Amino acid sequence: MPITASQVAQLRAQTGAGMMDAKSALEETGGDLEKAIELLRKKGVAKAAKKADRETKEGRVHAYIHSNGKLGALVEVLCETDFVARNEAFVELCNDLALHVSASDPLYLTREQVPVEVVEKEREIAREQMAGEGKPAEVLEKIIEGKLAKWYGEVVLMEQPFIKDEDKTIEEFVKEKIASLGENIQVRRFARFHI
Repeated sequence: MPITASQVAQLRAQTGAGMMDAKSALEETGGDLEKAIELLRKKGVAKAAKKADRETKEGRVHAYIHSNGKLGALVEVLCETDFVARNEAFVELCNDLALHVSASDPLYLTREQVPVEVVEKEREIAREQMAGEGKPAEVLEKIIEGKLAKWYGEVVLMEQPFIKDEDKTIEEFVKEKIASLGENIQVRRFARFHI
């Protein structure tokens, strides 16, 4: 089945992929738009992983202030070149991240930044919640790890569901942008202010 220009245009509009990438994804999936989107997402994550080691010396500090003036966030997002830092898609990414921080109130950037004593306290709370359940120790540990993973998804920015598309985490959202912009991107830090 030949791939039409309108199919390629539709896939590009939905994913932001380049014309040749969109066409080859449609060809690989036999014209199935949903499978092509999934294929492009997988390729994007692979591309992002390859770029993870590249140095980020440019970027921007971006602010979001809510309309009532009582809530705001600052994010520092780094990229490789000044050209990308001034790109409209990068600015939009920074704005989306600042908006997300102001709405979701994360406490930490990554799981590694959560202090060990805080993790142990959460683990102990989960253990106490499950104390009277009478489950075997290995099952209990799996349940506790599941509760911890859920807690990380609430307090760690990179693991939170993105407010504009809850099917992906902030980390997945950033990896998609790495794939579409072609540069390594890192969220370095953030701050949230609320009156």
